Amino acid sequence: MRVNLTVNGSGETVDDVWEGESLLYMLRERMGLPGSKNACEQGECGSCTVYLDGVPVCACLVAAGQAEGREVRTVEGLSEGPPGGERLDPVQEAFVEAGAVQCGFCTPGLIVQAHDLIERNPVPSDAEIREALAGNLCRCTGYEKILDAVRLAAERKAVAK
Repeated sequence: MRVNLTVNGSGETVDDVWEGESLLYMLRERMGLPGSKNACEQGECGSCTVYLDGVPVCACLVAAGQAEGREVRTVEGLSEGPPGGERLDPVQEAFVEAGAVQCGFCTPGLIVQAHDLIERNPVPSDAEIREALAGNLCRCTGYEKILDAVRLAAERKAVAK
């Protein structure tokens, strides 16, 4: 099957996609976008979170064929400039500065989810941050630095506006 979609603002065509293939597999293995991680393959950990038509989804639960004609934005697409861009998104910068990146496996999904939260709610409370990130599991950080990063990103985006 052929899948035509927009990924990080660029029109793409992917050939020879098999029926049971996930969007995650297509992004990572066929399109060379390794940012979204393959951890649980059951939608339980959030490591593969991407935007699909502006809504965060677990890419491991979406069949690649379901992306036909749709828009996907990965963690690579959050930076400014070309994919993997020259300037990180404020959420990405905040994760680095706050030390919220340890092994890095959960980080892309957390960044996409935090990005979505801040876009919807520029000044989230701690409870709102916790609720928004509840579907993303991290085994390394203990979450405090992640919460710090989201707070920092929200502050910076509020000041920039």
